[in-house]
Amino acid sequence: MTEWITSTIYSLGYVGIGFLMFLENLFPPIPSELIMPLAGFVVQQGKMDFTLVVLAGVIGTVLGALPWFYAGRLLGEERLKKLCDRYGKWLGISGEDISKSKNWFDRYGNKAVLLCRLVPGVRTLISIPAGIGNMNIIPFLIYSTIGTTLWVLLLTYAGFALGQNYKVVETYIDPISKVVVIVVVVAFVGFVIFKLTKRKTAK
Repeated sequence: MTEWITSTIYSLGYVGIGFLMFLENLFPPIPSELIMPLAGFVVQQGKMDFTLVVLAGVIGTVLGALPWFYAGRLLGEERLKKLCDRYGKWLGISGEDISKSKNWFDRYGNKAVLLCRLVPGVRTLISIPAGIGNMNIIPFLIYSTIGTTLWVLLLTYAGFALGQNYKVVETYIDPISKVVVIVVVVAFVGFVIFKLTKRKTAK
């Protein structure tokens, strides 16, 4: 798979990056933890522009999130879980994976769409419970874009900084992503507290 990802990026450039990240959201076994760091390494070689690489990755990811979002909305939880248990081996998704992503959504609500874009193993699946829960498409796209941009930036910069050692990103990204999620949650809670305090002071 590594050779295919490498040849796609080198031969198709930004379109290849967008295409791979689109597929990564349809087929979770395709790792963004390898795609974007490799793209970052290509940037370090002077063969691509950092901003355009990130933009291609974000567009591909957001577009790739839509099929699962509408699958969740149209099929519902139970039918989708049965289908994934029967045919999910071809996609790398099981009914248990859907339950896991739904737990995240039930716990954090719409904000889970943003947070889970930063969590390997869940980020490509959070679109499903968002669709099941009939989340409005506009907030879905906004949260998906914000979370995806943070994720793609992190991976691309890591590949850029590590150079030829970009492959180690896949090994260390899980604990790093958890730290990023914690930072985002703390920042969001702090923002809410600040707003509430400011509102009380105004009264």
